[in-house]
Amino acid sequence: MKKYPKTEKYDTNWIEQNWMGPHPLWLLEDLCGHMDLRPGMKVLDMGCGKGITSVFLAKEYGVTVFANDLWISATDNLRRFTEAGVADNVFPIHAEAHALPYAEGFFDAAISIDSYQYYGASESYFPDVFSKLVKPGGQFGIVVPGLRDEYDKGYPETLKELWSPELFTFHSNNWWRTLWEKTGLCEIIACYDIDDPKAIWQPWADWCVEHFEKEFGDGGGGAEFDKNFLEADTCNDIALIALVAKKSQEK
Repeated sequence: MKKYPKTEKYDTNWIEQNWMGPHPLWLLEDLCGHMDLRPGMKVLDMGCGKGITSVFLAKEYGVTVFANDLWISATDNLRRFTEAGVADNVFPIHAEAHALPYAEGFFDAAISIDSYQYYGASESYFPDVFSKLVKPGGQFGIVVPGLRDEYDKGYPETLKELWSPELFTFHSNNWWRTLWEKTGLCEIIACYDIDDPKAIWQPWADWCVEHFEKEFGDGGGGAEFDKNFLEADTCNDIALIALVAKKSQEK
């Protein structure tokens, strides 16, 4: 698996205490390699969870971050940002993805790591909501779990026994490219499967076996799900997809 030198500066225990899915800093570092983030930019971190991606963005790129999440309280995230020494330029926001409190064109960039699939897989979300958050010429960057190809049933046969309705948001990188590109609102800069997706996912799956129920409660087999999901993927159909785009200039 490739190295992520920026992530290596962060304490592994701190990451594991605060992550909520496959290694978010590895995913973010990979994504940011295709973006142009500069000090002073205003960046939305959408679905930030416990905010470690927001801390990373502020420390590594000097940007001002609006750390938006529905499930984690803004007060809890403020405490984490204060402890990390970034409270002056990372602002916690508690808001649902369809009821955001931001002015249109407010952000230089909008980023989402492993959450966009929950609210953004519809035809309307990008044109009606997400695209409006960023100024003309601004950037979008997301990483979502998905599949290497599209399937008639929506899933490969190897994953049939573990498939559930919420997983129908898993798509190929070409599907995501088309979803945004056909709106005419952006230019696709990069759209690709991140290398070694299962190797990136595995530490989270291992952590879940030991810690999931204590952290999140009994989620109907959640402790073992990721481990079983990766093991069932014998044909390596699982993907982690990065998509970067630039907002079109207004005509």
